[in-house]
Amino acid sequence: MTVKELVTEIAKTLVDNPGEVTVREVAGEQVTVLELRVAPGDLGKVIGKQGRTARSIRTLLGAAGMKQNRRFTLEILE
Repeated sequence: MTVKELVTEIAKTLVDNPGEVTVREVAGEQVTVLELRVAPGDLGKVIGKQGRTARSIRTLLGAAGMKQNRRFTLEILE
């Protein structure tokens, strides 16, 4: 499973409209940026109270990056 697929599955599990979840991967030299888009009504579910859910997803990305020797950044877009 790729990191992009991991973020997609986590987001689909959290939201009410899983069909509107899209993850775009932008690879750079050192950092890969994952841009997550969800339905406007589901934005709060992905971010969580005080950003806890988003922080947890970013923690998982950090762990996955260690294994692949790469940095991953999550951006949640409206």
